[in-house]
Amino acid sequence: MKQQLESIRQAAMAALENAATPADLEELRVKLLGKKGELTAVLKQMGKLSAEERPVMGQLANNVRAAIEEKLEQRKTAVHAAVLEAKLAAESIDVTIPGDEIEIGHQHPMNQVLQQIKDIFVGLGYQVVEGPEVELADYNFTRLNIEEGHPSRDRSDTFYFTDDDSVLLRTQTSPMQIRVMENAKPPICILAPGRVFRKDEADATHSPMFHQIEGLVVDENITMGDLKGALISCMRKIYGEDAVMRFRPHHFPFTEPSCEMDMQCHKCHGTGEIDGAVCSTCHGEGWIELLGAGMVHPAVLENCGIDSTKYSGFAFGMGLERMAMGRLKITDLRLIFDNDVRFLNQF
Repeated sequence: MKQQLESIRQAAMAALENAATPADLEELRVKLLGKKGELTAVLKQMGKLSAEERPVMGQLANNVRAAIEEKLEQRKTAVHAAVLEAKLAAESIDVTIPGDEIEIGHQHPMNQVLQQIKDIFVGLGYQVVEGPEVELADYNFTRLNIEEGHPSRDRSDTFYFTDDDSVLLRTQTSPMQIRVMENAKPPICILAPGRVFRKDEADATHSPMFHQIEGLVVDENITMGDLKGALISCMRKIYGEDAVMRFRPHHFPFTEPSCEMDMQCHKCHGTGEIDGAVCSTCHGEGWIELLGAGMVHPAVLENCGIDSTKYSGFAFGMGLERMAMGRLKITDLRLIFDNDVRFLNQF
């Protein structure tokens, strides 16, 4: 048995020294030290030895096992190091090869215009506020003086969540007027940008989801002149001092008097035609509606607990996409939502 153990030790040392891969080492470990390995087979014969021989052979067998295990660990370290070295050599990087150009992102053109508008009004003392997109009809309509039966409350125009039409996707950012006025006392000066939703067919100037920017000022002695001054100042900073604008009388339930503000079409320059055909951007009108505005209706102020005999205010709501179209000379609103990189890279 002593000769068997010594023979196993010598053969194991030679085999381990020649092992070149982790798989070779694992195969030798199982062959030598496994449950059915060569050393285990010899140890099973210990029962046939005399009582005097067993301790001696047992000690020798342990020495052989320890020597094999030590050699196995040494070879594992060496083999793994060699494998790693070969892998690094095969995957070496040529630092002289030009790297891939990293394209730097930039703001979406619509967000560029939004940020510009925010900067203008913040510079005028406005505070930017936000509100929920899923809104109560009470805030979106009723408290804005839009009574039951008004066309804007019809299911053909509005996305409702409930059968009783009490919860909806907001159709305007005007509910923020109510939310602010019921929690704050004048003076109030806010700007409320956000997404709104209406059942509009998508075309060059309409979308079922678009963005509005609502403005509200409430204080003593606020007049229509203050409203026009704020809007004209904003538009000239956005479109240039030579921008052509007009105000038209209009009606909104939550303002009185009310008006709409238009900008001369940047595509046809007010003619309504391009090469003898109707302009697709302004639909032949020569003007593009930018926003609706007016003096806050006294009933809306009273609904929020504000004394309409002491305070007055103005409000406006502008479509961000249309503002971006005019600012960046975009002729079709759908381009803003298509996210075509060829289009976005122009800005």
